[in-house]
Amino acid sequence: MENKNFILNADDFGLTQNHNQAVLEGYINGFLTSASLCANGEAYENAVHDILPDCSNLGIAAHLNIMEGKALTDCNLLTDINGNFIGSYWLLLFNRKNKKLLSQIETEFRAQIEKIQKDTKIDHLDSHVHTHAIPEIFEITCKLAKEYGINYVRTQHEELYFIPKLKKHITINYPLNLLKIALLQYFTKTNKKTLAKYGLKTNNYLIGVGYTGMMDSDAIEYGLKNIEDKDCIAEALIHPCKYNNDTVNSHLIEFAITQNMILKDTIDRLGFNITNYKNLK
Repeated sequence: MENKNFILNADDFGLTQNHNQAVLEGYINGFLTSASLCANGEAYENAVHDILPDCSNLGIAAHLNIMEGKALTDCNLLTDINGNFIGSYWLLLFNRKNKKLLSQIETEFRAQIEKIQKDTKIDHLDSHVHTHAIPEIFEITCKLAKEYGINYVRTQHEELYFIPKLKKHITINYPLNLLKIALLQYFTKTNKKTLAKYGLKTNNYLIGVGYTGMMDSDAIEYGLKNIEDKDCIAEALIHPCKYNNDTVNSHLIEFAITQNMILKDTIDRLGFNITNYKNLK
């Protein structure tokens, strides 16, 4: 019996009201099933008080964020003098053995999780710009997931696949995205051992790294067609925004994914159950 599950997740929920509006409409009028909430987002209060009451079955992650915005705690190794995150992945990568830095990350992650838990139930953990994928930070993430009763933590195993459109492969983004995949694949091998250590679960596949900045319905369709497992969880991450003007950018295109009922039918025909982490057994 096949047990193929697909989760369409909107990262950056709470970052701005445009992100929040995309989550609302993506859930009500489309097939968005999950969203990752930024505890330090400027539109956090709008997300939890104005959007979530109308999205009763939406799955929610804590989108652990040490890259953008203002910190909730005093973590001077991660922020400038005003308490705003510096936003350097390389700083995290090259200082991942620094015990003081890791301690500050744990304190900040804990504060973000606890803030969200006061307002809604968290069913999984992930992070802004995949910072939690760095193995030493992943260890902290799993430790906190276990402590707070959160069963799932996102990992980044993405099968290499190609969309048959040349223009997606002749931009500077594509080769950089391939390097991201290679790094994240390497981290994921280590991180799955950490998941087992803490008795936690994860997605089997991720869709959204290889075509970062170029995500559309084709990226979802061809990504799922490339998955041959009969028993798996495939998560697609998007960064949708819905604007109240004529703005057209990659975020609006990603919002359009949530509204594409032809894509939804294709996902059904491929044998995937559209769900979220909160509803997985």
